[in-house]
Amino acid sequence: MDTQEKFEFAGLPLAVYREIAAHLRQVEGVEAGLIPQSSQQFDYNQSQIDGLWISWSPNSRPASRQRVQQILAYYHSLYGV
Repeated sequence: MDTQEKFEFAGLPLAVYREIAAHLRQVEGVEAGLIPQSSQQFDYNQSQIDGLWISWSPNSRPASRQRVQQILAYYHSLYGV
């Protein structure tokens, strides 16, 4: 069974979420996707995306998890999220 986690980055635009997901998909044993915004009210200051899901395959290596953390830290340092 895959392990799945949700990550939220407040205020990031859709394009950046897509970039992060594409970057994460390059890591062996990792899948990533976008969670659509669930709010019924439009708020210009909020992202169009509610979050990002990341799934690890059962046989993913510790190096893959470490690489995911490095990627997330990189985007955190770029956008301060």
